[in-house]
Amino acid sequence: MSAIEARLAELGYELPEVAAPVAAYVPAIRTGNYVYTSGQLPFVSGALPATGKVGDGAGLVSAEAAQEHAKLCALNGLAAAKSIIGDLDNIVRVVKVVGFVASDPAFTGQPGVINGTSVFLGEVFGDAGVHARSAVGVSVLPLDSPVEVEFVFEVR
Repeated sequence: MSAIEARLAELGYELPEVAAPVAAYVPAIRTGNYVYTSGQLPFVSGALPATGKVGDGAGLVSAEAAQEHAKLCALNGLAAAKSIIGDLDNIVRVVKVVGFVASDPAFTGQPGVINGTSVFLGEVFGDAGVHARSAVGVSVLPLDSPVEVEFVFEVR
C-alpha cells in the first residue's frame, strides 16, 4: 500500500474503483509530468449519493452536503490519477482544482462547497496538496450531479 493510500485509510477513506466515463472520454490522461483528469462526479459504488441544485431551502442540496460530495469527487480524481500513474506516491503536488457547483440562482457559496475538495487534499498531501483553484456556479451538471471537480497533478 502506498503512503498516500495509507494516509487515506488513516482518514477513514478507501480509494474507489475508477468511475466509468458517461460519454466519449477517458477518466485521466498524462502528458509529460502532469496528469489531467476529466471532471469527476461524486459517484459512490457507481451511483450519485444526491442530485439537484445546491442552495438553501426545500428540495435543494445543502452546502454542507455538497462539500462532502466535493470530497468524493477528490477521491474519484485520485482513483483516476492512479489508473494512469500506478501509485499515488508518484504525485508530486496538486497543481490545480476546478470545481463546478450546480447552483440555485440565489446561491453564491461555491468557494465553500469546493473547500470540501481543497481541505481534503490538504489533509491527504500536506503542503503538496495546496493548489490553485476555481469554483464556478453552473445551472446544471451531468446526470444532475450537484458537484463536479477536475484536477491537474504534477507527477514523477
